[in-house]
Amino acid sequence: MLDIQTKSFDQLNTKELYDLLQLRSEVFVVEQDCVYQDIDGKDSKALHVLGYNKKQLVAYTRVFKPGDYFKEASIGRVVVKEDQRQYGYGYNIMNASIEAVKNYFKTSDIRISAQTYLKTFYNNLGFKEVGEEYLEDGIPHINMLKF
Repeated sequence: MLDIQTKSFDQLNTKELYDLLQLRSEVFVVEQDCVYQDIDGKDSKALHVLGYNKKQLVAYTRVFKPGDYFKEASIGRVVVKEDQRQYGYGYNIMNASIEAVKNYFKTSDIRISAQTYLKTFYNNLGFKEVGEEYLEDGIPHINMLKF
């Protein structure tokens, strides 16, 4: 089971920020071979949900209140370290993120921009596809909603 912490940007210490940026870069830039601007100026508005296994950051999301990213609350930058994916940490970090939306923002309406190959994962968490598939940074994505 993950040790999960939820922090605002201002609550992150330097090591936590470094670790989350390193994990995001490791997966989204290197593993997925996608050159894109990860540091997009939006981290300061987000809640950061950090998942630790034995004090190592292995899972992460960032969460936005309604209106900061989409009309609905949103969860993005969902990432689990490659060698830790077999333990169900994706579900752990997403369930904690869904709870963070409810607890911090008092809503259960959540929109995500999901990588298409993860549709079933998000369906299992209660998200439904809306609209057509589209390319974001060269990777197929689809909008998904959970109410």
